[in-house]
Amino acid sequence: MSNLFKVACVQTNSGNEIGPNVKIVSEMIRAAHADGADFILLPEVVSLLESGSKIMFARVQTQKDDPALKAFQALAVELGIWLHTGSLPLKLSGKKIANRSFVVDPQGDIKAWYDKIHMFDVDLPGGESYRESKNYQAGDRAVVAELPWGKLGMSICYDLRFPHLYRALAQAGADFLCVPSAFTKVTGRAHWHSLLRARAIENTCYVFAPAQTGTHQDGRKTYGHSLIIDPWGEILADAGTDVGYIVADIDLANVAKARSRVPSIQHDRGFSFD
Repeated sequence: MSNLFKVACVQTNSGNEIGPNVKIVSEMIRAAHADGADFILLPEVVSLLESGSKIMFARVQTQKDDPALKAFQALAVELGIWLHTGSLPLKLSGKKIANRSFVVDPQGDIKAWYDKIHMFDVDLPGGESYRESKNYQAGDRAVVAELPWGKLGMSICYDLRFPHLYRALAQAGADFLCVPSAFTKVTGRAHWHSLLRARAIENTCYVFAPAQTGTHQDGRKTYGHSLIIDPWGEILADAGTDVGYIVADIDLANVAKARSRVPSIQHDRGFSFD
């Protein structure tokens, strides 16, 4: 295929019922495809956003039985697109859940999967408190997925604050970095744009960051502003705070161009402490 393609990032306000979430997001996937998108990415916990353990564990499914994954695979086949599922909460053995991303090809096959490595366990100003490690099992493997246009380094939300992960992905050949997220309104306002532009600039990669937005059924407030950023750090599209999607034209040649101007990927060196 060509080095040229069109990417879309879907921005939604997921609630705590899988069926309605999948229905709304599927409509946006269809609309993005109609706008010419070849590769469509969804936000974090797109199928089920709920912080309460009781509701979460009552509704989450195993990967084999998850209706959202099945629906998204079928949609990829129907539309003939590459689809990144954002992340789906999936039941594991025992009392833990995986926060898992999938890359699905136009035949509906899973080409890569990734479990969120870093858990968001924090207390924020204003009384917000999050303990992802209570319900979620942290991942332990970095993943670079093969797309028709280049290589995609996979991550999820809070991973964004750990730049060594993205450097490792870039050194492993990633041309694009994806960061499906449900960033809080407080931390998003402070750091979202800066961190995403930094990951693009320091690794000379495109960044695709689909996000949740608005006030959710469990009371969480997310920042929105899904972004598509080029390897020079320029923002190609910003979704603001409305539910919807953004699209941008991507040219793989811009990765090589940026790396020829500032070849920092080639200049990494090991070091030691005295």
